[in-house]
Amino acid sequence: MLRSFKPTWMVESIYQITPEQLRKEKIKAVLTDLDNTLIAWNNPEATEETIQWIQLMKENNIEVVILSNNTEKRVGKVASILELEFIPSALKPLQRGFKKALNTYPYSKDEWLMVGDQIITDIKGANHAGIKSVLVKPVMDSDAWNTRLNRFVELHIMNYLIKKDSEMKWRDGLYERRNNE
Repeated sequence: MLRSFKPTWMVESIYQITPEQLRKEKIKAVLTDLDNTLIAWNNPEATEETIQWIQLMKENNIEVVILSNNTEKRVGKVASILELEFIPSALKPLQRGFKKALNTYPYSKDEWLMVGDQIITDIKGANHAGIKSVLVKPVMDSDAWNTRLNRFVELHIMNYLIKKDSEMKWRDGLYERRNNE
């Protein structure tokens, strides 16, 4: 049962995912969580690093779509700055948002990648949808009140998964081990 929370990869940051890595996996589109994945949960603005990463994806013809449980107002503000499509109120891990993405864009499940900082919402939802996933570390150590309970539960799930699977390690990219490992 807990295997449904297992990400395909664990990468320190979304910014370490490169177009070359995505091409190697035949990924043409990235669904990305917003809060604590692309930007801090309590910041309505995109950072320069975020803008550069999005631009790199666009230059390499990789579609990026924000898939967030947050409101249309919150997600729309950031999506407008980044000039990205978005799906708000996705209700992850339920399939509503994932199905909308799969039905809206011309990519097969194998061509999508979900990137997020929560295994309970982002990773479980992606696994259920049959989409490869990347778990990233949260941009900030703090969370909104409604995420704190998830983090507590996630800690126990992650500890179990890491104990059962020696390949569950943080990497500097889809394939690179961290320098200290």
